[in-house]
Amino acid sequence: MRKSLVTFLLALFVWLPAQGADLLVAASANTSGVVKELAAVFGMRTGHRLRVSIAASGTICSQVINGAPFDVFLSADTQYPRRLEQAGFVRPGSLTVYAVGRLVLWSGSQSGVDVSRLQMKALVSPKVRKVAIANPRHAPYGQGAIQALRHFGLEQAIKPKLVLGENVTQVLQFVESGAAEAGFVPLSLILRFSESRRGTMWAIPEESHAPLRQAAVILKGGKARPEIARQFLDFLKGEEGERLLRKYGYSLPEDRQGNRP
Repeated sequence: MRKSLVTFLLALFVWLPAQGADLLVAASANTSGVVKELAAVFGMRTGHRLRVSIAASGTICSQVINGAPFDVFLSADTQYPRRLEQAGFVRPGSLTVYAVGRLVLWSGSQSGVDVSRLQMKALVSPKVRKVAIANPRHAPYGQGAIQALRHFGLEQAIKPKLVLGENVTQVLQFVESGAAEAGFVPLSLILRFSESRRGTMWAIPEESHAPLRQAAVILKGGKARPEIARQFLDFLKGEEGERLLRKYGYSLPEDRQGNRP
């Protein structure tokens, strides 16, 4: 009788669903829209809850070095994850490119400037007094903006007009509030609020700046079990993750040069 009871309890234990765990994900600001949808779907599929912290990639990198207990880092580039990997903060073999971002020039409706028609020439218009970019010291999309200005021979002409946002989300706020007439932002942020966005957009030619290849890593300092972090990265690069990334204007590394930077 006792043996039968033990057998029954063991079987019951095997079939009980595992309790969901929290996964702390540090995500670059350009992913703020898609990561919320990823968190909702991943939670529904697995029972695990994603807690998301949004910041510029360089800011997150510094936080990790200073002991922030993130489990996963979704960067806007490959350089910051690689730097953490070389410094020993990353679980070996986890670095992978999950998306390629797109940079656009955006102007709010109140500016009176149609960047879809004028393209980069809009920036030299007298109507454009301020041009917002993310701080290139720690924001890859800000670095891309500087490269694009340089490519079109406008870096010195536009330099007096530049205002720096802490991240790309703040750049969008500058443009929408009228603090800047135009700004360089990720396509993903425009698509996130496409129904409420009022303004004009021009996609920056990809040959004018370095590819915005975005990498993810599993960090050693996280509190969640590494297999849960791996499960999230597998989900991110699986069918549902790819569908959501494309929805927000990202292309996939498989479309380009593979997964490893």
